[in-house]
Amino acid sequence: MDKVTCIAYLLYHSSKNQQIREKAIQLLNGDASLHDLKRDGSVKAHLVTAESYLRKNKIKKAEIQLFVDEFMVIEV
Repeated sequence: MDKVTCIAYLLYHSSKNQQIREKAIQLLNGDASLHDLKRDGSVKAHLVTAESYLRKNKIKKAEIQLFVDEFMVIEV
């Protein structure tokens, strides 16, 4: 899994705040970038925490895959 997908997963699961979860889904789908989210004060603290957690721990790829399957929008 790539870094952005892992961060989106961690961001989504780090908060019960619906706005944060929506930003995580936007990040996953490419509607927002890490750079954009770092400028958003309401998301920045959660994003820094997610990036830190990603560097320190291994995440189960199966859990990330379930997240992607549920929330990634694929246009055909």
